[in-house]
Amino acid sequence: MTDAAHRLLWTIVALLLVAGGATALAAGSGTLPFGDPDAVLLGGGLVDAWRLATPWSTLAAAVGGLLTAVAGQRLLHRALRRPDRALRGTLSRPGRLPGRTRMASEVLVRALERDLLRAPGVHRARVVLTGTPPRPDVWVRVDLTSDARAAGVREHVHESVRRFATTAGCQPAHLDVTARIAPARP
Repeated sequence: MTDAAHRLLWTIVALLLVAGGATALAAGSGTLPFGDPDAVLLGGGLVDAWRLATPWSTLAAAVGGLLTAVAGQRLLHRALRRPDRALRGTLSRPGRLPGRTRMASEVLVRALERDLLRAPGVHRARVVLTGTPPRPDVWVRVDLTSDARAAGVREHVHESVRRFATTAGCQPAHLDVTARIAPARP
């Protein structure tokens, strides 16, 4: 999943939790039109059904809680994962003729960083490759000057990554670009 998809998923989870909490608060305080503040939140029919299915209802609640906890742990682990596990070693690609082409991944990273620095307004560039060599994940961070044109930098980053993919012989599986703009100096 991309960072944008994770942010969307976290937003959905947060909205569901807020909606559930607001509903429970409104039901408990009696502000819902159909609610009674003195009534039990769960109706008598639901409590009777829970008691009727006694061993299985408890087991179903435990399994549901466990699945929710595992899903939350995986989501949190993915969100807190940093792209610092850089792709090490060589990228190897078979050619049309017999033999293989090998390039150190550090050489490719430095070349892409130098290419990104050629854009006007780019003050600093940092690239990290992760994942498997045929389709690596590419993490790019560019620090821009305050007078940089966003459209021009975006186009230059696109062209630089395209040249990188052509040179390395592998298409990035995911591309994550972060641009930071430095404040203007007085």
